Amino acid sequence: MGQLTGWFLWFILIWIFAFAGAMAIGGFFMFRKFLKRMPKDDGKSVMDWEEYYVNESRHLWGDDEKALLEDLVSPVPELFRDVARHKIAGKIGELALNEKVPKITEELVIRGYIQATPKRDHKFLRKKLFENRIDVAPYEHLF
Repeated sequence: MGQLTGWFLWFILIWIFAFAGAMAIGGFFMFRKFLKRMPKDDGKSVMDWEEYYVNESRHLWGDDEKALLEDLVSPVPELFRDVARHKIAGKIGELALNEKVPKITEELVIRGYIQATPKRDHKFLRKKLFENRIDVAPYEHLF
């Protein structure tokens, strides 16, 4: 058995750092998900409330509003699209139930989308709304 030298040594070192980096990234996302599952003071977690609002407002959604939500989340990478759609639908459902509306409207979808997404993603939303010829002026206070 010889010592590790040359290209094989570098290959092993690069592999160790790549593996450690991948584990760190995965651990970060797992920890975030764990924190979202932790119960709050009311006994329900953030994800429990999200699920509650989606289920309780399911009957309020029309086909046009579902299509609008689908169109608005289309810029989100496909890997994260389901999670983003569910989070946004939860926020829209929360607004709908709190306001006791009989039906989810385009205005409610846009307000919920703005409130559910981080500020760094608002430029993509503005672009998508512009493409759909939707005026953002009524929603400026939310951005």
